[in-house]
Amino acid sequence: MARVAPKAWKPGKQSWTMTQQPLRGVTSLRFNQDQSCFCCAMETGVRIYNVEPLMEKGHLDHEQVGSMGLVEMLHRSNLLALVGGGSSPKFSEISAVLIWDDAREGKDSKDKLVLEFTFTKPVLAVRMRHDKIVIVLRNRIYVYSFPDNPRKLFEFDTRDNPKGLCDLCPSLEKQLLVFPGHKCGSLQLVDLASTKPGTSSAPFTINAHQSDVACVSLNQPGTVVASASQKGTLIRLFDTQSKEKLVELRRGTDPATLYCINFSHDSSFLCASSDKGTVHIFALKDTRLNRRSAHLCRWDLPQICLHS
Repeated sequence: MARVAPKAWKPGKQSWTMTQQPLRGVTSLRFNQDQSCFCCAMETGVRIYNVEPLMEKGHLDHEQVGSMGLVEMLHRSNLLALVGGGSSPKFSEISAVLIWDDAREGKDSKDKLVLEFTFTKPVLAVRMRHDKIVIVLRNRIYVYSFPDNPRKLFEFDTRDNPKGLCDLCPSLEKQLLVFPGHKCGSLQLVDLASTKPGTSSAPFTINAHQSDVACVSLNQPGTVVASASQKGTLIRLFDTQSKEKLVELRRGTDPATLYCINFSHDSSFLCASSDKGTVHIFALKDTRLNRRSAHLCRWDLPQICLHS
């Protein structure tokens, strides 16, 4: 197996192709671990954007990768996790995760596919950190060492999880994984650093809501987890160490479908988007700011992110 190593992203020296084509058929959108970039999986391939300043950094076109269902970046490196999807996937269907190494030399795009994780059921989400990759199926989550010589470390059964809800702390100090628990409305937290690979150590459970979990998010250091239920009226924050509830934030009184919740990089703010066409921004440190936290938006926003 070829050595796979993340390297600093240098768009000028790599094979990202630039395009001015319209952003068409977006199937998913994900920010990288430090929120400095985001990537779009599309019917036409993959597109990478820098956040500040906001600008397109690169593009993998349809000829290279086909239509994409999911894409995940590893920080600002040359490694991408790809899951086929849409109307015309090139390399695989939705039950495999492919690792694209853009720094690897090759005559065609297949030479840049350096790893493959294959399953019997559709992959719903992928999360990466510098030393691990997490792959989420509807009823199971797999954790592998990554990127060199991947091996399966953990396997967790979950409650029915059709949205592939999961979050992974990117911090060097904390290797926390969170996902829906077996009990309705609960969260399970696993410290991957203190759990022995190959064991079935029970994750710690937080009873967060009365109805099924709809969104979950960890802050950057992994000290706080935020979640919302399918009702979509409340967002609750819990301390990941003590498992105690820290605060309860009200998005509104009418039920709503929340698309995502996200912390700012320094955990000063939390934002939430919903099918109501609104983005709510909550101040977590200076709560006096919260009376102006909701902003109307013309579009439904499936993924949003705050910068401090």
